[in-house]
Amino acid sequence: MILYAQTPWRRARQIVADLIVVGWVVLWVRAGREVYDVVGQLAAPGRTLEAAGSSLSESLTSAGDTVARVPLVGDDVRAPFTAAGGAADSIADAGVEVQEGAHQIALVLGLTVAAVPILLVVGVWLLVRLRFVGRARAAGRILDSAADLDLFALRALATQPVRALARVSEDPANAWRRRDPDVVRALATLELGSLGLRAPD
Repeated sequence: MILYAQTPWRRARQIVADLIVVGWVVLWVRAGREVYDVVGQLAAPGRTLEAAGSSLSESLTSAGDTVARVPLVGDDVRAPFTAAGGAADSIADAGVEVQEGAHQIALVLGLTVAAVPILLVVGVWLLVRLRFVGRARAAGRILDSAADLDLFALRALATQPVRALARVSEDPANAWRRRDPDVVRALATLELGSLGLRAPD
């Protein structure tokens, strides 16, 4: 499988494109992480609420246990402390829910911020690279030796710009019909170069 072009200029462009895509991915992963961290700070009130609720619940439970030791009325006096401790536990649970909600929102926003631009650029890059690999592989199967250059010379006559053909020969079509080896090789080299391949020796 040919992953990179054989021609230096196109190979250099592909390597630069790869580095840009890697840099793009790193940039947006960091941006997503930053969004996650910033939005995750919304969990701070939830932590405060959880800590306050837990502390209050522990204090009320301790006070209820102390009051319960009072003879005769201890159990009756303890009941309001127990009820208040339950309410404080509810406050702590609400704080936990606030934290979980904040973390979920932070995660969704962070992933969205990172994933959308990454998928767009990587998708385009992957399509371009797969197209190159497919064309290079198909050309490589045909191009076993210099004897196979005729097909690529014909393709050059059909697809290459007229100015490029004029640089090869004043009458490239007629020279191709005569099987002029120099013109055939020049035309094939022109077409293969557009595919990122070199003509065989």
